[in-house]
This record gives sequence, structure tokens and C-alpha cells, in this order.
Amino acid sequence: MTALVWFRHDLRVYDNPALFKAAETREGVVAVYVHCEAYVRLHTIAPTRLDFIRRHLHLLQQALQTLNIPLKVICVQKSAEIAPALLKLAQVVNASQLFFNAEYPINEINRDLSVNQLLREQGVLVKRCHDRCVVPPGMIRNGQGEPYKVFTAFKKKWLQTVMPISMKPHGLPAVQPALTVCNASPEEIDQLFVSHELRDLAALWPAGEEEACRRLDLFIEKSITRYQEQRDFPAIDGTSSLSPYLSVGSLSPRQAIAAVLAFTQGEWEGGNAGANCWISELIWREFYQHVVVDYPQVCKRKAMQAHTEAFPWSYDKAFFNAWCEGRTGIPIVDAAMRQLNATGWMHNRLRMVVAMFLTKNGQIDWRMGEDYFMSQLVDGDFAANNGGWQWSASTGTDAAPYFRIFNPVSQSERFDPNGDFIRKWIPEIAYLSNRQIHNPPAMANYPAPIVDLSASRKSTIALFAQLPSV
Repeated sequence: MTALVWFRHDLRVYDNPALFKAAETREGVVAVYVHCEAYVRLHTIAPTRLDFIRRHLHLLQQALQTLNIPLKVICVQKSAEIAPALLKLAQVVNASQLFFNAEYPINEINRDLSVNQLLREQGVLVKRCHDRCVVPPGMIRNGQGEPYKVFTAFKKKWLQTVMPISMKPHGLPAVQPALTVCNASPEEIDQLFVSHELRDLAALWPAGEEEACRRLDLFIEKSITRYQEQRDFPAIDGTSSLSPYLSVGSLSPRQAIAAVLAFTQGEWEGGNAGANCWISELIWREFYQHVVVDYPQVCKRKAMQAHTEAFPWSYDKAFFNAWCEGRTGIPIVDAAMRQLNATGWMHNRLRMVVAMFLTKNGQIDWRMGEDYFMSQLVDGDFAANNGGWQWSASTGTDAAPYFRIFNPVSQSERFDPNGDFIRKWIPEIAYLSNRQIHNPPAMANYPAPIVDLSASRKSTIALFAQLPSV
């Protein structure tokens, strides 16, 4: 008999609960990855991200091979085909159990329920492990047993819950006796993505868990002490750049937190301010994972705050396209969008700035921005992306109050004071002075602002104020 391990967004062998639990059965372990075309379309997965996953799969196969664990790959068109495909593989490799790490959006939960039902009916036990969160959704509740809607309260309860939990990562499974099951060839892995125009940014985003751990170690060694002061300045390399690796699971949140605690000698709070701040950002990531479980309407393209569905969003294609292409006439917005389009990544402070500009100054439906981000981001994660967009649009949990609207010019002057970031991405205005570059005078080679920031701000506040009360 064998045990199947279904890899999804957990593309690593170290600290992988599903893989570790499967190895503990002492049955021969066989790994499988399922590529679903419908899933790619549903989440508008970026070509950059698809290639990032492809490269990770090659390295995952090599890592599994050192443990004598073969990797099989399956391509299906529809989500409904996944359960039968896994059952067929289980029968071929004589598997008695299937292990996987949980995913939390509602479509993924329903998919896993279908797999569980079909395989159990055929005598294959299904074991669901938790990996994407340190504290699984459902465990963080207030005094009334309800989920939290405000991050600060969630964070306090999260810390109370997690402090007694060991942060020691699972190690590597032992090398198992070789199986007769054939490995997928490199060509078979590449074939999964043959219908997609991939975008290779390997120079910017090398794949693999070794690279993820290298970046984590380097961040803690070189940058974490200054993280709180530097993280909001896009011209400074002050963030960890680990979000792509967390999103595909070549690094686990437990590994990240364990590394920080090793640096702080076990101090969760009250130690280094930079370390505390970065842990808080990891908790934000967990918060949004919990939100998609506790408020599943957000997985159905609905606002978490139902009354905001009445907001009269615009669908102005000219405005939206100008925003997408980085030609709004607002330099910090355009620089950020050009960074996204070129690298598959955007600085976190700028994600908030461009999202507020689109939704509050352009009054464009936040779902259009959410989709565009997913179509470009190498770190595209549904929960984090949806949570960030709903926060910026004042439609989500713990959202910015509707009257809190970032002025992108003020944000630019504050967080890119010398215009270094703008000059990098908008070379046509690089010659302007540090004062002018944030709000350029009329010129031939750069567009005038697409919207009046003051008038659009007042209009948006008035429209939100007219919405029906909660």
C-alpha cells in the first residue's frame, strides 16, 4: 500500500505537515500535483505566477527524488474532474490514504469535500492537515464565540492562542525505500502549462525552498531591525520580498515566525521593533485567511460589508486602462503600476495607494482592480489580495473609513521624498526637481492628471455618506 500526498500551495518538502504525516504511516509515499485550467481562469492567475509555479515543481520533484518519493502530475479542465483523477491515481498506485494541506476559499473547500466524499466511498482515507496558517481558521473567536472583524482584536487573541504552540517546524521525512512508481518527466511538468503564455522572471524571482530560506535568512540578518522604519519607502529595499514564496508555499508561515523568534530569543512582543512589526504583517496574512472562511461571501465577489454593494461604482474603461498601464498623470501611481507590470510585484505601501486611487478617486469597482492585480502578481493570493482591495475600497473587514482617502501626491512626497522610485519607473520625468516630480507641470511627454484629486475625494465621500446604514 502507498500514501498519496496532494501538493497545492505547499511546494516544499521541509515543514510540510501533509508530507510529514504521510511519511509517518510507513507506507510508501507518492506525491501528486493537479493543474486545473478552470482554477487558473477563476483566479486569473498571472503568467508570471504560473511560470513561478512551474519552476517550483521542477525543484520540488528533485527534492522529493532525494527522499525516493515520486511526483506524478495531472492536468484537468474542470474542478469536477479532480476527484475522479485522484481516485484513479490512488487505484493505480494502490494508495490507502490521501493527505493534503487545507486551502480556505470556498471553491477550494467545496473541491476538497468532493474529493473526500468520492475517495472515502472507495475505501481511501482522506487526511486534511493545516499549513497555510499557524492558527487554523475557526480557532480565533471573541467572547461571544464570533469571528473577529477588527485586526487589532484578532491579533491580540491570535498571540494569546499561538504563544503556547511550538513553532518548531516539521523536519524532513526520512528517505523511504525506492518505489516502482514512475516519476513525471520534466517535459510532463512543462506540459501542464502548455496552453498558457508564461512569463519567465527567474532572474527576479528564483524558485525553490532553498531560495526562500536564503531570502528569509538574509532579511533577518540584514534588514529586519530596520523593517519598521524602512518598510514604507519603495525606493529602499526594506521589505522581505518573501510574499511570492509564502504564496506558493515554498516557505511556511511557521518557518518564517520560527526564524524571527530565533532572532528575538523567543520574544513575541517587546523585543526588536522591526521584528515585532514583521510578525504583525504575518498576522495580517493570517487574518485574511480566516476572513475567507468566516465570511465566505467575499469568495463570491461580494463586499464583506453588504451595505456598500449599493455604491454606484464606475466601469470607465478609459480610466481603468490608464491606471493599468501607468498613465494616469499621477507619478507615484504610474510608477507603482509600471513596477507591477514589469516585475509581477508591487511594494505594499503602493498597493494601498494605487487601490485607493482607483476606487476612491476613480470610483472604479474594486473588483476590477482585484482582478487586474491577480492577473499580474507573482505573489497573487486570493485572501490577501481580496482583503487588501476591500480594505482600500472601504467595503471589507477592518476597512479604512470611507472618508479616509490617501492623497497620492502627499503619499509620494512622504514616502519617496527625493523621487528616486518615480525616476526609476518614469524616466521621462526624471529630470524634474525633487519638488516638481511628485506633481509635474504640464508637459508633452507625460499625461496631465486623469482626475481632480480634491473634487473626486469630495464626491466619493458624499456618495458613501448616502449609502443605507448598516
